[in-house]
Amino acid sequence: MGSKSIAHAKAGRRGHEIHLYDKGTKAPGAPLWKGRFEGLFRMKIAQIAPLVESVPPPLYGGTERVVSWLTEELVAMGHDVTLFASGDSVTAARLDAVVPRGLRLSGIHNSMPYNMILLDRVAARADEFDILHFHIDFFHYPLFRRLAHKTLTTLHGRQDLPEMPDIYRAFPHMPLVSISDHQRKPVPPVNWMGTVYHGLPERLLLPGRGEGGYLAFLGRICPDKGPLEAIEIARRAGLKLKIAAKVDPVDRPYFTEQVQPVLARSPHAEFIGEISDREKSEFLGNARALLFPISWPEPFGLVMIEAMACATPVIALRQGSVPEIVEEGLTGFVVDGVDEAAFAARQTSRLFRPSIRARFEERFSARAMAREYVNIYEQLTQSRTAREAA
Repeated sequence: MGSKSIAHAKAGRRGHEIHLYDKGTKAPGAPLWKGRFEGLFRMKIAQIAPLVESVPPPLYGGTERVVSWLTEELVAMGHDVTLFASGDSVTAARLDAVVPRGLRLSGIHNSMPYNMILLDRVAARADEFDILHFHIDFFHYPLFRRLAHKTLTTLHGRQDLPEMPDIYRAFPHMPLVSISDHQRKPVPPVNWMGTVYHGLPERLLLPGRGEGGYLAFLGRICPDKGPLEAIEIARRAGLKLKIAAKVDPVDRPYFTEQVQPVLARSPHAEFIGEISDREKSEFLGNARALLFPISWPEPFGLVMIEAMACATPVIALRQGSVPEIVEEGLTGFVVDGVDEAAFAARQTSRLFRPSIRARFEERFSARAMAREYVNIYEQLTQSRTAREAA
């Protein structure tokens, strides 16, 4: 528990009713908090988010979106959560606004000075929390190495870059979570606490029936995401393709020089541009299938579970986490090339869309994600308690 509170539980099992009292009072006094929550005990948890985007972001921003979903679910489960993020973030947790608004929308491209301010703010309040959950790569390692027993770091990005092993060898004791088992492969021996797949709120996206009949491509335009492959897959399958994707400034030359000319001579393909979360249910729910023709070791791929939430099958190339996320013949098809993808696109009517939605709820809901994290938080706090008692 946090240093200022004690818990009195009516029943010693998960999901019990609990009253939280101030340590300076005697139970039964007026509780500071009363309700139902999931876990062994109510924890004070800090979620430390990147400052580039708000939490949640208005449009694109995978990490910040996942942090938002986790934070809100932890609050709904009854835990005391503080979110360290930009001031334009929206949350049911306590918000500690490190900057007034997301750095990208403020025209700030160098986030390093603000990361230092963020870390100083968290360090000043570290004693208030049972768990410090970081989502900012490894920037906090030097400052928090002596508090490793109460920290958790989720790795949101790729780990196969040449400079990555050295940082992990320098801090092998820091508790880590991977977002897929495949993400771990390039990492030297470290203190893995588990793999937790991303999850999104069950009511965020609604299931559809694929009545539009088109193939969907959703995300970002860049070579690694495979927009040209998606256009070719749809052509060989004899199906329409709709592309809803953002184009970052760094990828603008690729889009104008390589993608646009192919679009111009591909009447079956339509470029829509970036869409919001509110538009995803219709876009994905009306699609025959989502195409995910990546050519890099994507550590998760949020768009795959967004499609599943809409009961839409996923056709994905065998890269990165794909074989972990897509269940062959149940939620989609894992393929090894354009020809196989085109063949799979014509087989999607064999899949039962309600089963795809059901598997999303079981494996990739925000509640499923939060429960996994709470289990890890409890492992950390119990290990710390055991060490202190020894």
